[in-house]
Amino acid sequence: MNIALFGSTGSVGLHVITQALQLGHTVTAFSRAPSKLTQSHDHLIPCKGDIHDHDAVERATQNQDAVICTLGMPLFNNDKLRSIGTKNIINAMNTTGVTRLICLSSMGTGDSRQLLPAKYKYLIAPLLMRRLFADHALQEQAIKQSNLDWTIIRPGGFTKESSKPTPTTYRHGFTIADKKTQAQISRPHVAEFLLKQLTDTTYLHKSPSISY
Repeated sequence: MNIALFGSTGSVGLHVITQALQLGHTVTAFSRAPSKLTQSHDHLIPCKGDIHDHDAVERATQNQDAVICTLGMPLFNNDKLRSIGTKNIINAMNTTGVTRLICLSSMGTGDSRQLLPAKYKYLIAPLLMRRLFADHALQEQAIKQSNLDWTIIRPGGFTKESSKPTPTTYRHGFTIADKKTQAQISRPHVAEFLLKQLTDTTYLHKSPSISY
């Protein structure tokens, strides 16, 4: 499958590339700095461009079977790159006729706020992550108002790399928080779940949360 990946040099995007290539996909990796790509491969196509440049985004989506968006920004940045960039991606897809969009958002956006642990829900989210959730909300709104075949993935907080064993399984699609919900997940598992949506329509036009 031919995939256009936006946010390709981010911490999740790099895992998406690795796993997609292992699965035999061809990845067009869109980035302002393709030199940050950590590998080379016959099926990896670096594509230099700015997400604000509609023409560049459109060129990256041509002849693709699907688009995966893992755009990110620093926590306190207020440039709204996710929402503005995603709108450009949607417009480009409408022009080029690509219909499948899989987008990375965050647990805590929209109706998934109830899934956050209390300290995140009442302290960290409204104070430290307010800009992040506002940008994700605008991003999700643009996607849901589109005519695309979309899936929005809402992961819990990313775990830190450590010597502790990583859980081998994770939960997805749950709507009620309980003691089992850790609200955390590794970046490789997020990448894995994003790629699974390429061939699975269970969450078509849905916004599943994923977590250990």
